[in-house]
Formats: sequence, structure tokens, C-alpha cells
Amino acid sequence: MSGAQPEKKRGRNGKAVCALLLATSVFALLRPAQPYAQVTELRGEVSESAILEDQQRKTRQLSLANAQDQTAQAGATTQSTAPTPTYQPASPGAVQDDDTAPATGSIFDPPDATDDPFADTPAPIPPRRPSSATQGAADRDEAAETQAAETQAATATTVTTDGEDSAATDQDPVNSRAVTIDSADRQLDPGAERVEAIEGRDRRAEDDPFAATGIKLGSFVIRPTLEQGLRASSNADSSSEGKPALLSETALRFNAISDWRENSAVIDGYGIFLKTISGDEVEEARGAVDGTLNIDLDNDLRAIANLGYEAAPESASSPVVIEGTVEQPVRQSINSSLAVEKDAGKMRFALTGAVEHDIYGDARLSTGGTLSQKDRDSTLYTATLRTGYEISPAITPFTEVEIGRRVYDLRVDTNGFERSSTGFGIRAGAELDLGEKLAGEFSAGWLREAIDDDRLPAISGATVNADLRWSPERGTTIGLIGQTTVEGTTTANESGDILYSGLLTGEREIRANLIGNAAFGVGWRDYIGSDGHDLTLSAEAGLTWWLNRYAGLTTRARTEKQISNLEGRDYTAHSIFVGVTLQP
Repeated sequence: MSGAQPEKKRGRNGKAVCALLLATSVFALLRPAQPYAQVTELRGEVSESAILEDQQRKTRQLSLANAQDQTAQAGATTQSTAPTPTYQPASPGAVQDDDTAPATGSIFDPPDATDDPFADTPAPIPPRRPSSATQGAADRDEAAETQAAETQAATATTVTTDGEDSAATDQDPVNSRAVTIDSADRQLDPGAERVEAIEGRDRRAEDDPFAATGIKLGSFVIRPTLEQGLRASSNADSSSEGKPALLSETALRFNAISDWRENSAVIDGYGIFLKTISGDEVEEARGAVDGTLNIDLDNDLRAIANLGYEAAPESASSPVVIEGTVEQPVRQSINSSLAVEKDAGKMRFALTGAVEHDIYGDARLSTGGTLSQKDRDSTLYTATLRTGYEISPAITPFTEVEIGRRVYDLRVDTNGFERSSTGFGIRAGAELDLGEKLAGEFSAGWLREAIDDDRLPAISGATVNADLRWSPERGTTIGLIGQTTVEGTTTANESGDILYSGLLTGEREIRANLIGNAAFGVGWRDYIGSDGHDLTLSAEAGLTWWLNRYAGLTTRARTEKQISNLEGRDYTAHSIFVGVTLQP
């Protein structure tokens, strides 16, 4: 009984379902056809292509609206002085951007605008994912734009005061790290160097730390030097009958150089005083001063003017010997010259005029009284024309032609001879300019000086002149000076002589405060009208040890010897000097 009841219930339920389905079918058949026709004929069916086209149109409209909004926001940011900063997380990716985070299909994705059935404008459907190649190109373009934006932002960064830094931080829409001092330094000129502290900077080493600093006087810098010491000599007056003596020697030397912008002037001078302390009585004073002025004229012309004065006792080896004198007479010489130089391409021209006047003082005799030397006073006028051609900047060969006239103050001397004469000379040589290594000039030629008195033969002979400076290495200087001089005389029946003299000097900087020097000299005097001649040899060596820039110790040794075939002219002299040198 219990098994028959469920079957009856299922039968009743099945009948009810069948009745419901039958009623629904009848209702569908009895529904009016006009509304359905209106839907299919007036609106028609919506195809998939139409839906996609509508979505693309709405996407373009939304993109255009976003671009206009961004442009307006950028203009507002530029005009505003305090834009609202946006939050930028310290760790990238901690929070996704709402406008860039793609949907993952998860239930945790934020709701899309299309889910809102009441939205006025449905949100566009995201476009189809591009291909791999298109996506890679887009990623590269985006990375390039990001790097360019970062570079521009770094260039625009400036260093301001504390208050300005705070304002800039508040205005900066990007929460960037604060600018440090080191990073600000990198904004400076990359070629600029840091300046070291004063106490930390290395001082430049001086070329000559013991050179005189000099005294500024007007537009000149004067460098005086005072030398005081004792000299012991085996022949105090360098004569054939000289005796030993201990002398006090004082030497004052000075050099003055102008600091003018264009032209230049140089003045050199010295004064030496000797006084016997013990031994042979000698009291002597000698000195000289010489000035040179260089002036640049128009049209590549240069003028060089020179003026000098010298006063010294006549040497015991003088060709004029005065018997019975207590001391040698003083000889004064005044000389001046003016040269004009012109460069025309590689040609070099120079015209020089010179005047030299010699004055001889009276000689004091051992028997008392004096002997006048006025018949030896004379003036020499010369004019020299030099023409050269520059083969290279280092060497310029030249030729010289010289004419001169020697005029004695007394037309006729005490022996009845007319000593005035006319001279002519020609030379050829070369100028050298190799910078600090080698500089100077040398020449050789011939000269002739005809005396007005026909009884006296003309003075003639070869000439050799040189003025060279050679530096084989730093701190070493070697010099060579050679001269040919015509010497007059008042000795009866003699015209005079030609003196060839040469001096080789060397200076070596052994240490910064220790200077060594040496000199070797030779002289040959040829008497005209006789077979007489003199040979003079000399050598000298010295050291200067500078205690500081202003004081030093000086010592030197010298020997001199003269050999002559004339009676009473041989002599030998040795001397040693020890003293102190002072300079400001």
C-alpha cells in the first residue's frame, strides 16, 4: 500500500507539466505579429561588424577627450606656481594605475564601467591585444620617451637656497629624492677644477731660488750686488817689478732692466776699489756704466742706442811705457752708438754710427811732478753697414763694411808726428739663434788704418770677432768673446799695434745654492813697424755658496802671465780672493 501512493503522485505531476507546456504553446501562437515585425523591419538585426565599428568610434572619442583634458592640465600646471603633488610609491608596482592596469579575469578585478546598466555612455571595449612585433616596437618607443623625459628633468634641476628648495619640493609633482650638494656640483661646468685649500696647494718651484729679487725704482727693477773680501796677490800691480801684498777689495755691481710694454732699456755697471792692508802699496779704483735702449719704429724699423763710460788705471802691460812713474795714469773712455735696423723679407739691413773718445790723465813721476798725456787723447768715428740674408731662423749670414776716422786732440804729438788716421775694414760672418742652446755671432775679415804722417806705416791685419753663448745642458753656460783692437802709441817711429784677445767663460750650477765659474783668456799683441809681440795668458776659477737668497760666500783663484820679446815686459801674478756677497 505504501508502494502504490508515489506512483499516483508522479502521474498527477506529469499531467500538470504537460498541461503547462500546452498552454504556453497556445499563448505563443495567439501572440500578435505586429510588434515582432516592427523589431525586425524597423531596427533590423545588429551584426557583429556594426557592433565592433560602434565600439571603435566610441574609443576614438574617449581618447580625444582624454588628450584634451591632459593638455588643459599641462597648461594649468605651467601657469600654477604650486601644483598639487601626486603620490609616487617608493617601490614600483606596489599600486597599479587605474587607467593602465589590464584586466586579468579574476573575481578581484575592480568593476568595469560597462557593468553599470545605468551609465549614460557605455565604456568602450578594450581593443584587441596587438601582435608580438607591434607590442615590442611600442615598448621600445615608450622606453625612449621615458628616458628623454628623465634627461630633461635632470637638466632642469637647479640648486637654490633652503627656502627655495622647500618651495620647489612642494611644487614638484613628482616625489623625487632631495638634491644633495654633491649632485649639485655635477651641474657645474665639467671642465672646471676644484680649487685646493691655500695651505694644501703646492708652491711652484722657482727656476733660481737664490736669484736677487731686486728693488723696484720707477719703471726699472734694479739688482745690485755688493762683494767684500780680502785678496792676497804675489804681484799687486801686475808689473815686471811688482811685489806681493794683501789687499781689501770691494766690488759693487748692478743691473737695471725696464718693465716697459713695447720698448726696453738695460743698464749695467760696476765699481771696484782696492786698498793695500799690508805689503806693496796699491790704491786703485775703477768702474764703468753702460746703457742700451731699444725702440721699435714704424715700417719694421728698430733703433738701438748705446751710451757708456769707463774709468780705470792703464794696465801695466800697456804698449806705452812711461819710465819712472809712481802709478799708471787713469784712462777714461766715453763711447756712444746709434744703430737703425730694417728687415725686408729675408733680407736684414743695419746701419751703425759710433763715437769713442779716450782721455789719458797725467802720469805721476817718482822724482816728483807729473807728465802730461794730452797727446794721446783722441776720438774715433766709425760707420758700419751690415747686410744679411736669413737662410733659416737659426742662421743669418752677413757682410760688413766699415769706414772710420781717428782724430787726435793734438794734430802733432810731442815727437813731431801727425797721429790722426783713416780706417777701412770688411768682415763676413753669421748670426746664430738657436734659442737657449746657442746664440750670438762671429765674423772674420781685414782692416787697414792709414796714418796721416807718411813716415809711419799703416796698421793693417786680419780681424776676428765673436760673441757666442752656448748652453750644452740646463744649468751650464759657456761663453766666448773675441775682439780685434787697434791701439795707438806716441812712441817715436812706431804706428801702434793690433791686439787680438779672447776670453772663454763657463758657469755651472752645481747645486741650487752652489755656483761654479771658470775663465780662460789669451791675448796676442803685434807691434806694427817692429818685430815685437806680447803673449798674455790667464786662468781663473771660483765658487759662490749662497747661505740664503741675500748672502753668500765667494772664493776664487787667478793666475796671469805675460811673455814678451821686448825688454821689461814679462810678469807673473797669482792671487786668491775670499769674501762675502750680499744682494737685496
